[in-house]
Order: sequence, then structure tokens, then C-alpha cells
Amino acid sequence: MADFDLIVIGSGPGGYVAAIRAAQLGLKTACVESRETLGGTCLNVGCIPSKAMLHASEYFDAAANGSMAAMGVNVKPELDLEVMHGQRRDAVKSLTGGIEFLFKKNKVSWIKGRAAFTSANSIEVAGQSYTADNFIIATGSSVTPLPGVTVDNDKAIIVDSTGALELPKVPNHMVVIGGGVIGLELGSVWRRLGAKVTVVEYLDQILPGMDGDVRKEANKIFKKQGLVFKLSTKVTGVEVKGKVALLTVEPAAGGASETIEADCVLVSIGRRPNTDGLALDKAGLSVNARGQIEIDHEFRTAAPGIWAVGDVVPGPMLAHKAEDEGIACAENIAGLTGIINHAVIPSVVYTWPEIAGVGLTEEAAKAKGEVKVGKFPMLANSRAKTNHEPDGFVKVIADAATDRVLGVWCIASVAGTMIAQAAQAMEFGATSEDIAYTCHAHPTHSEALKEAAMAVQGKPIHM
Repeated sequence: MADFDLIVIGSGPGGYVAAIRAAQLGLKTACVESRETLGGTCLNVGCIPSKAMLHASEYFDAAANGSMAAMGVNVKPELDLEVMHGQRRDAVKSLTGGIEFLFKKNKVSWIKGRAAFTSANSIEVAGQSYTADNFIIATGSSVTPLPGVTVDNDKAIIVDSTGALELPKVPNHMVVIGGGVIGLELGSVWRRLGAKVTVVEYLDQILPGMDGDVRKEANKIFKKQGLVFKLSTKVTGVEVKGKVALLTVEPAAGGASETIEADCVLVSIGRRPNTDGLALDKAGLSVNARGQIEIDHEFRTAAPGIWAVGDVVPGPMLAHKAEDEGIACAENIAGLTGIINHAVIPSVVYTWPEIAGVGLTEEAAKAKGEVKVGKFPMLANSRAKTNHEPDGFVKVIADAATDRVLGVWCIASVAGTMIAQAAQAMEFGATSEDIAYTCHAHPTHSEALKEAAMAVQGKPIHM
């Protein structure tokens, strides 16, 4: 008889949620985690602490750049970086402790250490063997290294996203290698606090994978905020001399190189699945060319009884995707029908303003057939206007024949919250007309979504 019905390897958003759901469904469940705290990258050094710094830095920036003064609130801010770091650490401690409480409440056993398979139904953790009828691999992802560039977070000169959260002082000049979500969020934090920030991106535009209009508009907004972009540019080397880093960059298409001096370099070129050290071969498993574990629609791997969710499987590396997969996977193991619609997974960039999208980009939608598009500027939204938040827009993409919504993209101060309505509408197969004729409270930012939906039919009211 096995020690457990289910052992989950990893306690990130996919893992801890799967463990709790499985326990709720009556399975004897354990979760393996090597960190001193639960929650994985997201809660410890990712989503949560970065949002704590983004939120705090927004306050500082609003006071420092005069936007509060424009509303009659005169403040001369002084930065206490250690206190700002302290409130970040407090948020992390509270939330990771909350998961530990939920494990105890739901009788989930925490096995501390790193797991390695010894067979298809057994693992070894810290010298002890454990067996289970089922395993869920939810080990998440880690920072993709840049060849030839050595990250040393302790020196705070060349750092990854973890090190960028712990900088002991505001850099004079930070260079962010990579114009994706993480680089733009953390670059925004330190720009608000006083650093000059230069973003070096190999592609010709920031935010790869997002809608083209969103990428262009975001670039304009960030430039206005003070971020400097070097697009279509590759980094060929980084050398540390004393307390500064010298970056050698050149055009992606080839050409003359130049040197950029910075006192902090953030390497943020993506993430890769955490599968090393699991001894997958002993369980009869291997990874694909991208280092991911292939699964079927129900999250089963090629090895019977072994399942996988989150960043180690194909698809976007997003905490909420991992959570939904964890719940669905646990329900499948318990004999229920757990499903997730991978076509309707929202993505959010927590800059100012926020950027969010769900479904197809206009480019991808047009590649599939004829579409209708409606856009509405936040400048014409009454709540955004009164809040002095004029930047951005909402864009609705619908099928030209059926009017079914294929994608929604927005830039707004609360875009991350607004996108939930769009995702839910798409989950139920809504048309743009359905959204247009749904009553929205006034005055709210969400009215911009209603107006964009009305614009699909060519009949927005306030534009």
C-alpha cells in the first residue's frame, strides 16, 4: 500500500493549490518543497513581492512627479528604501504563512527537501523514500541565463529578477536586458524611485506575444515616463569593472557595437522549466526540446500515475494558469472532470498603467479569418478622466460573421481587474453585442469595455 494517494512535487501556485484541492476531495496528500517557506517563486520572489514594490513605488512616484500636486495634494517625498523592502517582506511572510496554515487545515503533509524519482511510483526526499499512487510535477520555472553573463545577486551589479527585488540602494543607471513583462515591471519600480532605466530588447518591439496596438502604445507611454529603449539590439557581452558593468551591444541585424555603462544590470530574458534533478528517466519520462514535460488534455504524462501542471508543461508561464491546472488535475485524479480552457487565459503587466489581454491578438485573429475591431480611448472614459489617468485604450476583436469575441486587449490603470469581465464573457461565448448591451456601472473604467464593444458595431456613444 502506498504512503499517499497523491504527492505533489512543488508548492508554487500550481502545486499548493493542487494539494489543497486533492485533500478537500478526500485524497491523502503530501507536498514536497525545498524552500523554507511555501508558495514557490510566485509568492517568495516573483508575483507577490514585485507587486508590493510596484504599489509602493507608485505612491512615491505620484508624490515626486507632481501628479498628486495637480489634485491639490502637496507632498515632498523622502524615500526610505529599507521600510519599502520591509513591507514587501511582510506581505510575503503573511501569504506564505497563510499557505502553511491551509496545509494544516486541510491535512496536507509538507515533505521538506528536493524530490527525485526512484521509480514511476516512488521518490526520494532528503534520504527518505516515499510512495504514492499518483504524483503531480509542479516544480515551476527559473530564470533563463544569458550566455556569457554571470548573475551574482549578492554583489547587486548583475542581477536576475530575485536580485532586482533586493537592491540595497537605487541604481544611478539600470540596464534591463529584455523588454518582456518582468523586465518592464521591475524596471518601472526603479525608474520611479529615481534610477535612469535603459531597456535593451533583441526584437523590434517590447512585450512579445501581445497585441500589436498594445505593444506600440505601451512603448509610447513608457518613453513618456522616462524609460529609454534600445530595440532590435543584442547584448554581446557584459564585463564588471569595480562597481560598474560595461555592456557591449550591437544592432540585432549586425553593425557597429557600442558600450553602455551601468551600475546595475537586470537579466530578464525569460524563464525555463525546472526539471533538472527530478531523475525523470527513472520514472520513464523525458522532456521536449524546450525542456517541458508533455501532457494530454487531462494533464497526464507518458508515465501512468504521473501528472504535470504549470510552468513545466507547454503554455504560458502564468501563476493563474498553473492554479487552474492544479485544481483541474487534482479533480481528474479524484475521479471528477477537471478542465481548463487554455484559449481564455488572461495575461497582465502590472506597470502604470496596467496592460492586460485575453484571447487572440488582432494579428492572430486576422490570420484565422475576417474580423471586426472596436477601440475606445481611456481619455474619453469619465472615471479615467476624473482620476487623471488618460493613457490607454480598450480593444475588442470579434469574428466578422458571428460577432463572437475572439480577444480583448486594454491599457488602463485597472486593466488587470477589467480583463476578468472579458475573460468570463469569452468563456460563455459572448458576442460583442452581448457586452455592449450589458449595463455597466457609471462612472467606472469598465465602461470603456462596453464602449469598445459598441465600437465593433460602429456605434460608440462617447467617441
